[in-house]
Amino acid sequence: MQHTVILLTVRLVGGQASNEGRIEVYHDGQWGTVCDDYWDDNDASVICRQLGFGSSGTAFGSANFGEGSGEIWYDDVACSGHEANIDECGSRGWGIHNCVHGEDAGVFCSTSTGDDPSTV
Repeated sequence: MQHTVILLTVRLVGGQASNEGRIEVYHDGQWGTVCDDYWDDNDASVICRQLGFGSSGTAFGSANFGEGSGEIWYDDVACSGHEANIDECGSRGWGIHNCVHGEDAGVFCSTSTGDDPSTV
């Protein structure tokens, strides 16, 4: 049996630097957001690793980096923190959610030991 692995395109939007922002995922020809239900630092760390910022991430919810628009692609994301990318984590499934954009998830990715997410 052959398995297909699809690596998702992920970006951060609305931050003041490239290592922070609202998470947006490209799927089915359009960008969409991730809901903050159960969103935690393990999930954020996977996003940071996927984007090449290392493996230390801080989770933000409640549209801290502004509300997105369009689809909400992920809800109830459940990463252990060791995955290489978000598509290896559990979730409700594509586009299945009980969220509004006021619950869009975000991250701050540490790029050095001197970074401080409390200033976000």
